[in-house]
Amino acid sequence: MGFAVTAVVAGFTGFASAAVVVPSEAGITAEQFREDVEFMQRTLTQTHPDLRFSTEPEAVLKAMHALASEIGAPITQDEAWRRLGALNPLLADGHLFVGLDWRGAAKAHLRAGGTLFPYEVALSDGSLHIRGLLGGAETPLSGARIVAINGEPVDKVTATLLNRIHGETPLFRANLLAQRWWFYYWKMFGTATNYRLTIARGDKISSIETPGSVETPLVLLNESDFDRQFRFAFQPDGSAMLTINSFAPNDREKFLEFTRDAFIKLRQAGTRLLVIDISANGGGDDATWLDGLMPYLATSAYRTGSTYKEKVIEADAERGERSGQLVNGSIDTWHAPQLDNPLLYRGKTIVTIGPGTYSSAVLFANVMHDFCFGALVGNGGAARRTQSGGVRPFILPNSKLTLWVPRFVLAPPVVTTPGALLDPGIRDRSLCTSGSPVTVQ
Repeated sequence: MGFAVTAVVAGFTGFASAAVVVPSEAGITAEQFREDVEFMQRTLTQTHPDLRFSTEPEAVLKAMHALASEIGAPITQDEAWRRLGALNPLLADGHLFVGLDWRGAAKAHLRAGGTLFPYEVALSDGSLHIRGLLGGAETPLSGARIVAINGEPVDKVTATLLNRIHGETPLFRANLLAQRWWFYYWKMFGTATNYRLTIARGDKISSIETPGSVETPLVLLNESDFDRQFRFAFQPDGSAMLTINSFAPNDREKFLEFTRDAFIKLRQAGTRLLVIDISANGGGDDATWLDGLMPYLATSAYRTGSTYKEKVIEADAERGERSGQLVNGSIDTWHAPQLDNPLLYRGKTIVTIGPGTYSSAVLFANVMHDFCFGALVGNGGAARRTQSGGVRPFILPNSKLTLWVPRFVLAPPVVTTPGALLDPGIRDRSLCTSGSPVTVQ
């Protein structure tokens, strides 16, 4: 496995075409790069509760040693990421990876007059399709399959990028790459004044040339707009759709007002079917859904998980915990339902998941499923039901890349086989976990 990582890293340099502008400032020496690798090794050991949750520690160590031994001449930060990023699929966890500040870098790049890949894309079954112009505007090319970019076969380009994307499954990584294609393509291959694309529409193959885009990517636009992230609407069939694209709202109080207003409307309309769409929800703060959704959905006591494994980072004498200690325990906090809440929804609830459902959104889906508060539908198979969490960022001392490491692992309320993925399914209510009659203080 270490050899595979080495081969990928050694081969990336041949993909940039002559039209591409690649950063040239090389300020990270071979010794400094090795220091960064050693820092990563120490940090993983000191912070992560159990690397075997997602990967084989021996394979990771072997891959790190191979990467550290390859550097000769000084390299740039982007080149450091291209090399260290090859570890990300091996780490196999959306909360465990080495990366760049993609939001900040993109904003700074555009402010400085830079350009990006000109299209929003979708990636499915290895095929790359145009969704729209960068930023989401419509284009006559929507739906066209991209065959080659600047003369390079797109399957070769895609494979190179996927070899640096984090996440536990190929489906998760493909979805993440599609959302941020403009960023990863830039960091892997640089930016081009013009992009030469070979595209296919049906049986027709054609070539186009289009300049790089100065538009803000759609994912950044969506994150900054409350009304794009959170929507409520009644459907023609009489059902209601509540779209929650994040559990990290910029304005928590506004979110709580939004959800309360939605359930007021449900009550007034007497709606008997509610669809909660979290297919594009990458997570956030558990308190967001615990306070903003569960008071209206829970009809029995529930808890967010069953057991956990945690690495103690800071000693706590009162709890008898010492730094570096590995703690295994059970989730003893049960949340009582608000059965006297006049807005408690008693109709049918369906939760739509997708390859973008992650982190806290998975925990919400687990609770809805395991306590039979709602049925899951949509596209699963992308994220584990057991999730890592308590993620901490560590800045590598020389490259200034960020290493993200979780410090606990949380099993779902209903314990399943290790590595089980979040999937749709309507549970027999006899299989639902029973809520404890504990009164929450």
